[in-house]
Amino acid sequence: MIFMHVPVLLREMLQYLSPKDDGLYVDGTFGGGGYTSAILDAAHCRVISIDRDPDAIIRGQKLKSEKYGDRLTLIQSSFCDIDQIIVEPVDGLVLDFGVSSFQLDEADRGFSFMRDGPLDMRMSKDGLTAAEVVNTYSEKDLADIIFHYGDEPFSRAIARAIVQDRVAQPFATTLQLASLIRRIVKRKDSIDVATKTFQALRIFVNNELIEIRDVLRKSLKILKSNACLVGVTFHSLEDRLLKRFLLDNPFQILTK
Repeated sequence: MIFMHVPVLLREMLQYLSPKDDGLYVDGTFGGGGYTSAILDAAHCRVISIDRDPDAIIRGQKLKSEKYGDRLTLIQSSFCDIDQIIVEPVDGLVLDFGVSSFQLDEADRGFSFMRDGPLDMRMSKDGLTAAEVVNTYSEKDLADIIFHYGDEPFSRAIARAIVQDRVAQPFATTLQLASLIRRIVKRKDSIDVATKTFQALRIFVNNELIEIRDVLRKSLKILKSNACLVGVTFHSLEDRLLKRFLLDNPFQILTK
C-alpha cells in the first residue's frame, strides 16, 4: 500500500498547471509525492521529481515501481541545480517551498519544536546542523539570523539567553531550545512562540532563500515559452521573492 500525503493547494496547482498528455513537468519539491501523483494522474505525461532529502527519494521509489514506472523520474538534488538536471524544455514547473510534513513528523530530523529530537534541521542530512549554529555562532550573528529569517522581535533577547545557557550545557535537542524560547518570549500568539526562531534556523541551515532565488532564475532556462510556473509559499520571505521574480520577468501572472 502506498501512503500519499495530500499537500496544500492541490486543486489550485492542477487548475493552473493543467497537465496535458505527452507533456513533461517538473516537481522541484517532491516531498511526499502529492503533487507528482496528482500531475501523473491528471494526464498521460511524464514528471521529473527532485528532492534534496534522501528519505523523500526512497518514498518515491515505491511510487515509481508500483504505479508510474518510466513516467516518473526521481532525482536526489537541490532544486537550485535544476538547469543541470533538466536537459529538455518542460511544459510546467511546480515548487512547493514549505517544509515537508514528513520532516516535521519525524522527531529525529529535528525540525519540530513539538517533538523532542536532535537539533538538526538539515533537509539533505549533510552540512551544518542547527545545533552547531546555536552552539557556536556569536550572539550578534544569532540575533541577526533569528530576526532576518524569522521576523522575531525578541531576537536579541533569545540570542542573549542562548549564549548564556550554552556555557553550562550546549543545546542538543529541539525541546531544549524551544523551552528556552518559551521562557524568554511571553507574548500571546495564536502560534507557538518558538515558531519564528525554528523557522529562521531552518532557513539558514538549508540556505533556503538563496536556493529559491537560484531556482527561480534558472527556471527561465528550462520552461517552454507557454509553460506554467506554479509556486506555493508559506511565509512573507518566500512570497516576496516569488512575487518580485514574476514581476521582473515576462510572466502572465494568474493569481493575486
